[in-house]
Amino acid sequence: MQEEVESRTVALTISTAKLTGRLFRAAIAKYLDYRKHKQQEQPAVPHGKQTVRQLIGQNQGVSTIESNDPHIKNFERIARKYGVDYAIKKVRTEDKPKYVIFFKARDTDALTQAFTEYTRKSAEREKKPSVLQKLHDLGTKMQNKVLERTKTKQRSAER
Repeated sequence: MQEEVESRTVALTISTAKLTGRLFRAAIAKYLDYRKHKQQEQPAVPHGKQTVRQLIGQNQGVSTIESNDPHIKNFERIARKYGVDYAIKKVRTEDKPKYVIFFKARDTDALTQAFTEYTRKSAEREKKPSVLQKLHDLGTKMQNKVLERTKTKQRSAER
């Protein structure tokens, strides 16, 4: 309990004959500058999407999963949702590109949950047709209707 109180309090000592507002403001500015430099000295541990080198450099063990799905951006969105630290490497093959997903070994449970959601969503995406396919089908239907209408107009004009 005492340690929590000490970590939340700040002791600021100023030796002066008269404490003015300007002097107090300057002391607070120096303290905030000190805190800013102290935070910059500590290297920030990256989270979320990283490079493979950053992920391995954290010395927490790395595991991999392979995927052939070209819509890998959808996985990135889900992995951010679950807070998984990961790196994606694209491996070019003769047929289709293959993606290797590296992740921390301690994130295994979160990654399996994220990967199951990703596979469920990709299966749903395959079931329903794309918007471009719907537009193409609708365009061909409309074109057929326009041709039928012009044929009827020509026939009525001939009679």
